[in-house]
Amino acid sequence: MDAVSKTANDSKLSVRYFGEKTEALGDALLHLTAVEISLDVDADRDGIVEKNNPNKGSWKWGPNGHGAILLVNCDSETTNKKTLDSEVEEIRKVSDLQDMSKMILRTNGPAELPEGYKLTMHISQTTSENVRVFRPRTNKVPYLGGKTELEFFVEGLRFPDKDFDGLITINLSLLEPCGKGFPETPVFTDKVVFHISPWIMTPNTLKPVEVYVCSTDDNHSFLKSIRNLVEKCGYKLKICYEYMNRGDRWMQDELEFGYIDSPHHQFPVVLDSPRDGDLQDFPYESILGPDFGYVTRHALNEEVSSLDSFGNLEVSPPVTVNGKSYPLGRIIIGVAFPTATSGRNMTQVVQDFLWAQKVQAPIALYSDWLVVGHVDEFMTFVPAPDRKKFRLLLASPDAGYKVFKSLQNNGHGNAEMFSGLPEAISVNEILSDKKLQAGNRYVCALCPKKLGLDDEDIIDLPILFQVLEEKKGARAVAYYPDMVNMIVLGDQLGIPKPFGPKVNGRCALETEVRSLLEPLGLKCTFIDDFAPYHKLLGEVHCGSNVLREASPFKWWNLEL
Repeated sequence: MDAVSKTANDSKLSVRYFGEKTEALGDALLHLTAVEISLDVDADRDGIVEKNNPNKGSWKWGPNGHGAILLVNCDSETTNKKTLDSEVEEIRKVSDLQDMSKMILRTNGPAELPEGYKLTMHISQTTSENVRVFRPRTNKVPYLGGKTELEFFVEGLRFPDKDFDGLITINLSLLEPCGKGFPETPVFTDKVVFHISPWIMTPNTLKPVEVYVCSTDDNHSFLKSIRNLVEKCGYKLKICYEYMNRGDRWMQDELEFGYIDSPHHQFPVVLDSPRDGDLQDFPYESILGPDFGYVTRHALNEEVSSLDSFGNLEVSPPVTVNGKSYPLGRIIIGVAFPTATSGRNMTQVVQDFLWAQKVQAPIALYSDWLVVGHVDEFMTFVPAPDRKKFRLLLASPDAGYKVFKSLQNNGHGNAEMFSGLPEAISVNEILSDKKLQAGNRYVCALCPKKLGLDDEDIIDLPILFQVLEEKKGARAVAYYPDMVNMIVLGDQLGIPKPFGPKVNGRCALETEVRSLLEPLGLKCTFIDDFAPYHKLLGEVHCGSNVLREASPFKWWNLEL
């Protein structure tokens, strides 16, 4: 049939049956109804639901790929009595539809289907835990007759994880009655496939939007310095006050900012760490809101350690490793040494979540040699105008000793570290401390091969560590404020003030760092965090967080 029916059963087909000797055995009359039925989605990823795309029933990665995109509806359209929209079984505001993907049932045919025939939409039992489909005014799939379009809105409920690859299949079937007592039979089935957007982290090279920091009873000077830096840069500043943080100042450790993306909509999503310190209510109560999502993972049967804080969760800028491109960068976490029997690790449930996102293939680095155990204690990334458009900064005891030996050789051996503080110590005393030297030989260096970096892509910052003896073995802390633990705001860097030895009134460590970074067009502001952060085993980066713009690269264009 080359045209749709105007009424049900309006076409007829006569069939005559013949025996072996060509005698007529009987006649049958078939009543035919021609109907066009198409379940449609944005399979070509241009933000428009096109008609009957031939690739709508499968999903393929890459710039020439196909298949629709779905967002987890993890924000909250209400700002009082917050609840994740994905946990509510109705649409509370029209704006909530923006967080969903449109799906259209297009039909063309008679005013009514033949008696007993009907349309039904169905998904598998496991898929039902991951998706919800909304239709105005009814939970059925009506056939409206004529040439019509019926809109549905599809809502993602879960992020990809160890037990879920992120793919969603939705089926539409035309059912035929088979007589009383018998189940209806599908005579036609159409299907569409979605992939749920992964949660994507943002590297230091992306533009900042807003800086987050805590106010405590002892960090007023630090807070003033951060405020001045942020205002100079022209970004927004959000302060978490004591009634909310209850003295927990470690903003970086409590949460990590990322985002989710689709052709039709995009919004930031905060990942709440399982550390659950006194700052634990802040991500949900103060960040979750309209077009700002929330996700967390709970370590139900695992002991939470310092490595579960998100100072131990970073992401590189875009890199290429052994010919493989990572245009969204690679996630970096710190773990115990592989052969350790009593080392600390990030909880498996968080690791499973990070690996399941796929688009920023994680790297695990040995960080358990540190008392706190975070990767942000020995590495960070800053933007650069050349080469790979960034530099990796590494904490380097060798670079530190080089500065101190140069001072001694140039007659400044009596210059003091921590001048004016109770911890004051001369360059000569530092260089004669054999225990300190031995501890810095123990410090572990990052292998840049996992990021495809050359020596020219790496800058060693002069940082010394000291080893502390603990019940479970020796671990290291920064000997003076760890300058690699900085906040990166475009070309402006907020760096922990190291209180190094002064030559001609200038801190030798600050001078060295400026000489390394300012040729890249970076501007260094040294912030005093000694009492409220350094002495508590943290620095500027540990005490702050930065919401950044999303990457312009679209995750579905990855070649996986």
